[in-house]
Amino acid sequence: MTIHLPVPGVPRWARIAAWTITFAVLPAGLWRIGAMTFHLPIITPSPIGPEPTLGMPGELYVVLLSIFSEAVAFTAFGLIARWGEVFPRRLPWLGGRRVPPLAAVVPAALGAAVLTWMWTFVAVNILRGRDVHGRALPSYFPLNFDDWKGMLAVVAYAPLLLWGPLLAALTVAYWRRRSGSR
Repeated sequence: MTIHLPVPGVPRWARIAAWTITFAVLPAGLWRIGAMTFHLPIITPSPIGPEPTLGMPGELYVVLLSIFSEAVAFTAFGLIARWGEVFPRRLPWLGGRRVPPLAAVVPAALGAAVLTWMWTFVAVNILRGRDVHGRALPSYFPLNFDDWKGMLAVVAYAPLLLWGPLLAALTVAYWRRRSGSR
C-alpha cells in the first residue's frame, strides 16, 4: 500500500506538522498503557479505585483509547496526502472521485477548535490545581510537579497542547491549496 505523501504543493512545514501531530499524541498513549495496562510504577494508585471504563476491563479501555487517539491523529495526514484529495479506488461508490474540500475542512476545523479548547482547558485547570469540574485535585492526581512520576505524566501529556493548533494550521493550508486562494 502506498500512502503518496505528500501531494505536490504541500509546504515542508505542513509535512512536519502532520508528523508532529502523530508523535505529539503518542507519549500520552504510551504513558496510559504503561501505567494502566502494564501497571508500571509510574503512577501513584488512586485509593478510591479505578475510574469507570464504559463497562469493559480498564486495561482494554486504555489500550483502545490510546489506539483511537493515535488513529484520529493520523487523519491529519489526509490534509497533505493524495487520499485527502482523491478517495482511494478501493472505496465503494466514492473510489477515484475528488474529495470535496469542505468534506475535509469542516471536520478538521471543528476538530482543531475542540482539541485546542479541550487541552488548553485541561492544562489551565491542572495548573490551577483543579479538575475539569473545578474541584481541587486529589493528592494522588497523576499529572503534577511534585515528583518524577508526576513530571513524567506532564511530559507525556504536554505535547497534546500542540494537536489543535497544528491541525488548524494544516487545515488552513489544505483549504488554501485546494481552493486556489493563496
